[in-house]
Amino acid sequence: MQTPPLDSPPRPPRTGTALGAAWILALCSALLLVLVAAEWHPLMSLDGDIARTTHRWAVEEAGVTRAFRVLTDWVWDPWTMRLLCAAAVLWLGLRHGAWWTAVWLAVTCALTALVQQVLKAAVGRARPVWPDPVDSAHYAAFPSGHAMTATVVCGLLLWLLHRGAAARAVRPAALVVAVVSVGGVGLTRVWLGVHWSTDVVAGWLMGALLVCLAVTAHHRWCPARETGPVPRRAPAS
Repeated sequence: MQTPPLDSPPRPPRTGTALGAAWILALCSALLLVLVAAEWHPLMSLDGDIARTTHRWAVEEAGVTRAFRVLTDWVWDPWTMRLLCAAAVLWLGLRHGAWWTAVWLAVTCALTALVQQVLKAAVGRARPVWPDPVDSAHYAAFPSGHAMTATVVCGLLLWLLHRGAAARAVRPAALVVAVVSVGGVGLTRVWLGVHWSTDVVAGWLMGALLVCLAVTAHHRWCPARETGPVPRRAPAS
């Protein structure tokens, strides 16, 4: 059996999986948005119960709360994620000459910030209020910008690593870091009493939706020179 040459053109990408997932995520996001905007009582009660329990723990466990503040304010802060995205943009463009993919990544991250701010303004959900707060935050609560930004950045970078034929040892480690970051940032926002649990779930759902839409767009419109497993510069003559 002959193996295809290394320079053979890649197979046409399949967009069905990402697009199908996008439809499911869009429906779930829309349903949650409607329920929160309508202040559906069972969901609001669940949010309140979770918030009161986690806030009590946050007050009692001061050491854990301090650690969570460092993680949410520095390690998983949206601006930290955007700087990580910017580094990936420069790496794609300068190292591999994949400028279309670099711009695609930058535009998707910028669109994430725009979408979350529009939704915050449209829904206008108040954040939890406590007599003894352990942290503070600004702007409206829904959706969680921390959760949404982490989901988009980690999701896109994982997809690029998978597509870019990264070393096999790197992929599992990157997956673990991404899962811990996306899950951890949601936990810290609820623990610190600055978000309701549904704000975080909405951030995860909408972030995953944007990842699926971005991957679909990349599959459809990326130039042929950047669709291979590893973007490469043309060899010098």
